[in-house]
Amino acid sequence: MRTPASVRASAALTERWWFVLLALSGTLTLTAQDLDFTAVRAEVDFSKKLQAWDGFGFNYVESAQTMDYAKDPQEYGGFSLLTEADRQKIVELVFGENGLRVGLLKMFLDPWHQVHAGGPYDHETSTKWLRHFAREGLKRTRAAGRDLTIITTLYGPPAYMTRQKVMRGRDLDPAHKRDLALYLVNWVKFLREKEGLPVKYVSLHNEGEDWFRWNQAGLTEWKGQDYNLFWPPEQVVEFIKLVTNELKAAGLDDVGVTPGENTNWYRWSTWGYAEAIADDTEALAKLGLITSHGFYAGNYGHWFGEHKSAGIDLVQARRPELHAWVTSTSWSQMDAKNIKEHHGNIYTAKVNAIIPWAGIQRPGKWAGGDPNPGSAFTVREDGTYEVRPGYYMYQQITRAGQPGMAIARTMAMDSEIAVIGFARNGSQHPDAFVLVNLAKNKKVAIRVKGSTGRAFTAFRTSGDQKEQYARLGQFSVTGGVLVYDSPGGSVTTFFASQQAAP
Repeated sequence: MRTPASVRASAALTERWWFVLLALSGTLTLTAQDLDFTAVRAEVDFSKKLQAWDGFGFNYVESAQTMDYAKDPQEYGGFSLLTEADRQKIVELVFGENGLRVGLLKMFLDPWHQVHAGGPYDHETSTKWLRHFAREGLKRTRAAGRDLTIITTLYGPPAYMTRQKVMRGRDLDPAHKRDLALYLVNWVKFLREKEGLPVKYVSLHNEGEDWFRWNQAGLTEWKGQDYNLFWPPEQVVEFIKLVTNELKAAGLDDVGVTPGENTNWYRWSTWGYAEAIADDTEALAKLGLITSHGFYAGNYGHWFGEHKSAGIDLVQARRPELHAWVTSTSWSQMDAKNIKEHHGNIYTAKVNAIIPWAGIQRPGKWAGGDPNPGSAFTVREDGTYEVRPGYYMYQQITRAGQPGMAIARTMAMDSEIAVIGFARNGSQHPDAFVLVNLAKNKKVAIRVKGSTGRAFTAFRTSGDQKEQYARLGQFSVTGGVLVYDSPGGSVTTFFASQQAAP
């Protein structure tokens, strides 16, 4: 029996399509995985959104450790030494459209704002340049149609609030619990109402879990130590509730309270802090944001700190809407490995934002030298400044990961290659991904999924700094794959072009 011609034609057409699909599949597999096993297989899938992204930030530190402000009015950020023209150049480099374009700012509350209980507050003397930086940054940000979110952190309380009655005393005097809460609230009110700054969160402490920093008498023996107070987990729980109530009483109930800032996510997760909050129904309900420093140390020992999400996961299991921010982390050697640290905070700790440690530093004003000397800028004692390698490495990720985007799922079949993906998530920002190469020159074949972009514009910072956020041109996505020859020690950012409106 003869098969009808129409059936034979249909079968032939089906067979041809199977060959085409198999050929395309083979091409995709060969291109993405191997190029005959000469390329690293990597992937970014913009349709797989892991967590919301609130942005990257900056931290200007003014008074950090002086024990006598009248004799040594420490100004670590260095703006006091610069001309106004140079200050504006730095503000533009940080907040401007062609700069870092950060969306977050951290502002410390130092111990010099009140001398005795019930006394007047002086929020201006020790914060002149911190406030100047914030005001000018806000102007630049809003002029560009963006906005700034500010978190303010208690660096340390006035001496009278401690049991030791000295600056940097270890223990909070129970008689002054409310004084400390009001100290925080009054500062927030000042920043919001007098300075017009959009403070959204107030953070309880700076590395207050590290009880090793004091001797048994509760005194700090190391001159290079910055301000602090010991914050055991139960005190954190108590103050989340206390400060929230005082903010509400002051008409600031839209300001959220964070649990302070442990040295790293390992300590937040394993020293009892996350558990204490999760176990207290009221504190858990009143928590506004999860925060910690994100310093990384991979060797076991006192300073061990991995990018661990367990504490975040525990709290978010009960409050899934809560976000988690890194509020300080190292600039390390200001190289590709530092961007890999950010990758760890994003994909292993699973945070929603990152603000590094002091981005602008005046080295001569830190006793003994800053233990985290990397930065974006250095201000010299002669009134000049330098844009450092950390700036151009940080620029690779800050411009890619704008507030309102989402973290996209990525992978790379080589532990010396890391990919950080930022999905547009309905924002006006294009899909983007950052490729970090920790080793030698490598060819990488990146499968690009879930994006309407058919080409990506690339910018690169090289390990030798000969390229500083240098524009490389466009790279096409062919058969779903973008092939890129990555120089060793480089960081490269790819922005989707030819992309439909969100």
